[in-house]
Amino acid sequence: MDDRMTSFIVGSSYQPVDVIGEGAYGVVCSAIHIPSQRKVAIKRITPFDHSMFCLRTLREIKLLRHFHHENIISILDILRPPSIHEFSEVYLVQELMETDLHRVIRTQELSDDHCQYFIYQVDCNSLFAFTSSWIGASSKTLRALKALHSADVLHRDLKPSNLLLNANCDLKVSTAGA
Repeated sequence: MDDRMTSFIVGSSYQPVDVIGEGAYGVVCSAIHIPSQRKVAIKRITPFDHSMFCLRTLREIKLLRHFHHENIISILDILRPPSIHEFSEVYLVQELMETDLHRVIRTQELSDDHCQYFIYQVDCNSLFAFTSSWIGASSKTLRALKALHSADVLHRDLKPSNLLLNANCDLKVSTAGA
């Protein structure tokens, strides 16, 4: 088992499976929610080294707890330690997205099917713009950003690795930089 996995203390409702990502604030693993058998992602955040990290984590949790949009990753659960004295990390249970746009771009060229699926159809006198692979991914990203901006939230870390994709090619923005 990966050393990063042994430190995931998520209780009996979740079974960690594999580490799927790592960032500035912590580690993300795939897991199974045992009662429902649903696959989820669990982000372990260790924000308590600096007050700035604490504030960013709190801002992300507050945002995602009450913010629902089809192109923004959502929080399903928040796991806390049993006592305040053990409070050194937070676990956010989120939708599982299999990959991110950075990995897709790095490992393969986007096919025409990818491009067409990502396209958000804009009706301009019945003409559809299918000019590049970036337009489709960008349109879903722009819809998510529009929703964030409508809530007076600015995403400060938008990059391909924060654009998450699942097996159905659904794109969701991770709000790690919000």
